Amino acid sequence: MEPFNIGEAAARSGVSAKMVRHYESLGLLPDVARTDAGYRQYTDSNVHTLRFIRRARDLGFSMAEIAELLKLWQNKGRASADVKRIALDHAADLHRRIEEMTAMKRTLERLADCCHGDHRPDCPILDELGASGSRSG
Repeated sequence: MEPFNIGEAAARSGVSAKMVRHYESLGLLPDVARTDAGYRQYTDSNVHTLRFIRRARDLGFSMAEIAELLKLWQNKGRASADVKRIALDHAADLHRRIEEMTAMKRTLERLADCCHGDHRPDCPILDELGASGSRSG
């Protein structure tokens, strides 16, 4: 199959051309061949890697985690336990962040319930934001 340009690679992978260049700069894509004029030439393998990266990003993995997952994906001698560890660590991090966001939501709802939302200047939301120290609940 003929190599194709960055626009085509972006279209085939669902990743913007800007992000393709970014992933290359991070070393997530192997060195891409170039024409004599310096234009990048992508292969189906590059597009497959870009799709992998996009899906991992859709699941919220960090760039460092994606780099590690890519190495494992490309290493046919890998231990699946290593992949599972990364996935479970990420799931635990997501759980922690969900708990934090749930607490923020409860606090905002509580403050909104206390606010009259009328023409008066009193506002418990602003009072809470301006308070020294940290209160949440």
